[in-house]
Amino acid sequence: MDVLESFRIAFGGLATNRLRAVLTTLGIMIGVGAVVSLVSLGRGVEAFIAGEFQALGSNVLFVFPSAPTAGTRTTIEPLTTVEGAALANPAAAPSIRQVAMEFQVWGTVVYGSKRVTLAVGGVTPNFQEVRNWRPRPGGAFISPADIESAARVAVLGTTVVDRLFGDKNFDPVGRTIRINDRTFTIIGVMEDRSSSFLGDENDVVFIPLSTAQTRLARARTRDGGYRVDVFYVEAVSEMRMDAAAREIEAYLSQAHGIAFQGEQDFSIISQADLLDTLGQITSILTVFLGLIAGISLLVGGIGIMNIMLVSVTERTQEIGLRKAVGARGGDILLQFLIESLVLSILGGAIGLGLGWAAAQVGTALIPDLTLTVSMDAVLLATAVSSFVGVFFGLYPASRAARMRPIDALRFE
Repeated sequence: MDVLESFRIAFGGLATNRLRAVLTTLGIMIGVGAVVSLVSLGRGVEAFIAGEFQALGSNVLFVFPSAPTAGTRTTIEPLTTVEGAALANPAAAPSIRQVAMEFQVWGTVVYGSKRVTLAVGGVTPNFQEVRNWRPRPGGAFISPADIESAARVAVLGTTVVDRLFGDKNFDPVGRTIRINDRTFTIIGVMEDRSSSFLGDENDVVFIPLSTAQTRLARARTRDGGYRVDVFYVEAVSEMRMDAAAREIEAYLSQAHGIAFQGEQDFSIISQADLLDTLGQITSILTVFLGLIAGISLLVGGIGIMNIMLVSVTERTQEIGLRKAVGARGGDILLQFLIESLVLSILGGAIGLGLGWAAAQVGTALIPDLTLTVSMDAVLLATAVSSFVGVFFGLYPASRAARMRPIDALRFE
């Protein structure tokens, strides 16, 4: 018997029990749909995280105090404005273009009867350039003159504007608020940023660095400067990131009296490092979600096996008659394998459509995420559904192929 005849007989057998065939494919449909949609979700989250970091710039290093890993040192020297100014000097660090600094103070922001408690960030004027985040049109950011005079001016995030004024699109420029019982004038509102895994970046208040260090806190350090929580270091180019990191480590190690490896009381992290780490986490999450969805594929495969076993039992006399007129065991095996394969591939194709539809719905519900069905997901769904059809159809098909004609004809 040729292959085309085996296909014709297989399709005829499935058409005889259409409802049962459709119900059998449900498990594969749901499994493939779940795998495709969840893999698309994982890929969408990875792309979203990458986009969030790329929006901050590709050549930025974050420097902040951290505990030494060596037991020979337990103290943590703070980062200071003196160190930040030194690193911004091309003579000390030629691979660094500029250094933005931030010092945070926990504060209560009051406007009328509204009250917001959050970390108030004292920043330098170049913060907006290094972080690629600027105020909305009509507003201003902190200026060098504000730093010199420790001015009481503030720039708000849109979430704070919404919490204080009831509408994030409201323009509060020129109005006054109180931060820790001190009056500040609003000079600008930062552009709205989408929420991310880092939290709501719009829930911020920025004031001049010197104001935070002297008016809202006492942050004087022994080198004559003021304490800083983080340096945002912009390298000259992305190619010089490693050189900039080495220059930062060499200077701070000398400034903090670091004698041995592991005594560093600071950490240097690039956006690439953060992106790689988060990429590994999201990749593992994507695989984990795919494995969970794969359980339904296993259930669907078992369903195909059960139905095929029932079909073999119901058609025992048909199998015996075909063998009696000359059909070989391979012909019977091929027929039932084709039936199983058709069920699984049909379910996989419909499941692929369901996964694509779920990705479109997800994109519509979550505009920040772009969920697309990639070619590898399509190939994976096709390969898995085909494997399920062959693997779970092999035993019923081989059982049918091994039947002796005389026993099959006597079966009732």
